[in-house]
Amino acid sequence: MKKILLVSVLALFAMSCKDGKSSNEKILLDSNGTINTISVVVDNEIWKGSVGEAVRDVLAAPIYGLPQEEPIFNINQIPPHVFTDFITKNRTVLKVELNKETGITFNNNVYAKPQKVIVVSGQTKTDLIKVLSDNATKIIETFKGIELKEKQRLIKKSLYNTRVIQKNLGLDINFPTAYRIGKTIAKDEDKFYWIKRDIPTGYVNLLLYELPLGAIKKDTNMIAQIVKIRDSIGKKYIEGPVEGSYMITENAYTPFHTQTIVDNKPTLETKGLWEVKNAFMAGPYVNYAIEDKINKRWVVVEGFTYAPSVSKRNYMFELEAIIKSIKIQ
Repeated sequence: MKKILLVSVLALFAMSCKDGKSSNEKILLDSNGTINTISVVVDNEIWKGSVGEAVRDVLAAPIYGLPQEEPIFNINQIPPHVFTDFITKNRTVLKVELNKETGITFNNNVYAKPQKVIVVSGQTKTDLIKVLSDNATKIIETFKGIELKEKQRLIKKSLYNTRVIQKNLGLDINFPTAYRIGKTIAKDEDKFYWIKRDIPTGYVNLLLYELPLGAIKKDTNMIAQIVKIRDSIGKKYIEGPVEGSYMITENAYTPFHTQTIVDNKPTLETKGLWEVKNAFMAGPYVNYAIEDKINKRWVVVEGFTYAPSVSKRNYMFELEAIIKSIKIQ
């Protein structure tokens, strides 16, 4: 009888392990933390020196395309002996370990979920600085990726009904009910949409429209093409506060331009500053031109912010999260 019972227990244990449900499996709590804030786990003395400076050079580098200097991420430095219990549940963690084998690892859901834990290690401080420098782009992209997903998750809690956009532009896009759309308040004509959200010092804006596939040619002059298009759109649709004023691209600031992917489609990304002709208004913008070959068009989505005297990073980040939720039908 004892042998039969033992066999039964072993069989149940084997089945549990096979299904990934072993009693030893770690149960993870939900992660937390303020968006775009990184927990950096490193000894105080190391943080005060050249290694800490190298970490700040990566995570707190200024964002291109904002009128005032703002960091990519905020940083909370935590000594290793303090990094316990609820503190380990932060969504984004960078651990810096001295006197360890030189390298870097990118880990998912170590202490909570969803979570990204990047561990940078080195035999010497010089090793640590080199690893950080060599992997700066991947570190930023990894943390930014999970933060974008978190922002999109929060947006989905209160979604605006976008059926009119789905019908007229043939795409799905997620933005919260804090935004508004309508002919009397924003634009809804010629398959052009100007969507707004009021903020304490101004407003956050989203533009949606389409262009023929031949409207933008992929050559060395793409920045000039994008600027010309957005200036013509500004003149036609984005009026300023006084008669004869409208939005244009600020010529004194060279736009940043790159190619990326949105909704698995080739996309032209342009960042820069806008201003209003004949009026004292200005701010940052980010413009995405998505190549929709199936429908023989470009889908153009632009976010821009008017928020005098306050930080604009988080507003622009929200717009990026909204734009990257696009699904073309």
